[in-house]
Amino acid sequence: MNAGKPVDGPSKPKSKLGGSHTTIIGNRQGKKLVALVSQHPEVKKIIPSVITVKGKGSSGGLLSAKVLRPDDRGNLRMLISHGTSSQELRIVTTVGNALEGERVMEEINSMLIVD
Repeated sequence: MNAGKPVDGPSKPKSKLGGSHTTIIGNRQGKKLVALVSQHPEVKKIIPSVITVKGKGSSGGLLSAKVLRPDDRGNLRMLISHGTSSQELRIVTTVGNALEGERVMEEINSMLIVD
C-alpha cells in the first residue's frame, strides 16, 4: 500500500492567492509581483481587494507596488498601481504582532525594489 504517499505523484505547492476573486491589475507584471511576495516564508495568504480606476486615462503605464503598515496582528496591506488603476491586497502573515509585521513589511518592500 501507499501509506502516507500521494497517489497522483508529487503535489504542487499550494497557492497563497485567495479571496472572493483573484484578479490582479498589471497583467503579467502584477501577477509576478504577487508571486514574488508569496515566496516570503511568513506570508500565509494574499487576498486581492477591489480595483479602483481614477479618471479616463489610458490603461497601462508604470506598475508600482508598496507594502503599507501592519495591523495589530502583523497582517499587511499592499497597494499596486498601474496607470490610472490601483488595487489593495491584504497580506495575511504568520507573525502575531505589529512589531514583527513591521519587520516583514520591510523585508517585502526590499524584495519589491527594482534597481
